[in-house]
Amino acid sequence: MTSLKLVALDAEDLQVLSAHVQDAVLKVGDIDYRPRESRLLLAMNRFVWEAPKKLMVPHNERRNCVLHFDRVQSVKTQAIARDKKEEVLSLLAIGFTETQAPGGTVELTFAGGATMRIEVECIEARLADLGGAWEASSRPRHDI
Repeated sequence: MTSLKLVALDAEDLQVLSAHVQDAVLKVGDIDYRPRESRLLLAMNRFVWEAPKKLMVPHNERRNCVLHFDRVQSVKTQAIARDKKEEVLSLLAIGFTETQAPGGTVELTFAGGATMRIEVECIEARLADLGGAWEASSRPRHDI
């Protein structure tokens, strides 16, 4: 399977990114906000939802990737202990609320009630696989 590389320039594109990073896991220490560069980087291990089924059996795979936001004005977190670098977060979804077009707030929602709000001049995000891939021991489940 080829490496994934996606760009998001509007809210619709961001929904596509959100689908690809649903259930990605990352450590708090892998969040890198660079205010002077107006950039936020999140290194994570994403579940490969787009992997093909083999003989009707789901393929459980994870890949190293980076989610990258540019034109970032500020980052605010809730229920994320920045001093606990080894704490693992599970990303559930990415949303966008426009405030002053084309700017707004990108919200990352994590399991357990943690959130990250990213104020952006406009949506400019990238998701890229970095190469490492491995068989996941299980498939993420969401009880409704």
